[in-house]
Amino acid sequence: MEFLILGFFTGLSLILAIGAQNIFVIEQGLKKQYVFLVCLVCSVSDFLLIFLGILLFHYFQQYFSASIELLLNVLLIIFLIYFIYSKIRTIQTNINLSTTLEEISLSEVLFKTLGFTYLNGHVYSDTVFFLGNFSKNFLIKEKVFFGIGASIASLIFFFLIGYLSNYFSKFAQRKNTWKYINIFVIGFMSMVIIYVVKQSLSFL
Repeated sequence: MEFLILGFFTGLSLILAIGAQNIFVIEQGLKKQYVFLVCLVCSVSDFLLIFLGILLFHYFQQYFSASIELLLNVLLIIFLIYFIYSKIRTIQTNINLSTTLEEISLSEVLFKTLGFTYLNGHVYSDTVFFLGNFSKNFLIKEKVFFGIGASIASLIFFFLIGYLSNYFSKFAQRKNTWKYINIFVIGFMSMVIIYVVKQSLSFL
């Protein structure tokens, strides 16, 4: 159960951001255009990418030496430091949402959703690299629970911002909102860095 919770909060920390994908989901919710489809595609995509990362690192782990493990941990620490730095830079960020209603077909919104998801480099670094790398030394059962927890976080988050877009649009445009969200994320990820550093010391 603790790995399910760990996965949930880790996934939530990664997804709580002012990104193009999240803004798109909120905008579609405000316009009430294919909201269920957009939220479903984003959630399923995260699920697939999360488990792709976990399975890739699980499969290739048998080829890892102590030096490779250490290198991956160092890369993970660098990623986390950059991630925290980006949160500090955006701690007082404003966002602008478009509520202009325009005719859009089912295929067009589907392609836009897929584009905002799979053409976004951050989605691969966050899901495939970070979550896969972070969970590489868990037992297989722990990895599954960790992945499910992270996937649940994505599912809840996307459907909340999609269907409660009127609330979240006002909420998201307040400076103090992102200040407190980023403080939470920075604190959580700082604890993750401490965990990874401790793990890395065992390879020295």
